[in-house]
Amino acid sequence: MHSSDRSPWLAADDPAPVEQFNPSGASPFLLIADHAGVAIPGHLEGLGVDAQEMGRHIASDLGIRALALALAQRIDAPLVMQRYSRLVIDCNRDPARANAIPAVSDGTAIPGNAMLSAMDRAARVAEIHAPYHEAIAARLDARADAGRATILVALHSFTPVMQGFARPWQIGVLHDGGDLRFARAMLAVLRGRGDLNVGDNEPYRMESIDYSIPHHAYPRALPYAEIELRQDLLTAESAGAMLGVVEEALAEARRALDTGGDPKEESGGTRV
Repeated sequence: MHSSDRSPWLAADDPAPVEQFNPSGASPFLLIADHAGVAIPGHLEGLGVDAQEMGRHIASDLGIRALALALAQRIDAPLVMQRYSRLVIDCNRDPARANAIPAVSDGTAIPGNAMLSAMDRAARVAEIHAPYHEAIAARLDARADAGRATILVALHSFTPVMQGFARPWQIGVLHDGGDLRFARAMLAVLRGRGDLNVGDNEPYRMESIDYSIPHHAYPRALPYAEIELRQDLLTAESAGAMLGVVEEALAEARRALDTGGDPKEESGGTRV
């Protein structure tokens, strides 16, 4: 979205919703990060959420923007990221669902999301959610037009403790429908290391919850994986190790895909 195309809903000093890095990258992977940003349009006055709460996982996937940028640079992959906080609108949710704009998130009230009119919701969809997914679709279409194969990889992070439950997994691979070969290969590679607790559809199942992978990968019959990384492993001290794990697993799973490998894994996991 160019600044000249913006409606008054986003002010001139509000960032555009989509951040793209290395768009012409040679990698077969297209990386996306639905919850990379923490921006809030100025006129929403911070949604009434204080700075401490905005530093929690409810506002963004902590650590994922830095990891996504580093990974895209390391593997020469294009990367599409959302700049706005998931509290403004969650770009990994169907915009028609109530939880796309939560009034409460993990026990924290979001005053700026209470009692929204249909017009208010439609504006957030049109100005933030739609441009982000249009950018992903445009990147996929351009690659297809150029005859380039694509593996879509969504990068997310998850809080170590949710609703009193300490999540034991260090990394998870989410998958549901569509072309499951790459997700299965990623799961097999990560579990084959022997040094990680790897979740199969953990810390939650993709099913009908997520939006980005089903919306983009399924209708195009693209191989994909949604990767979840535990946030305490994405600190300044530990993120380098996880970056190496993801980079290596992507490469090995791609080789398995290229050679016709389809490691079989039983799907499991429940949303916590």
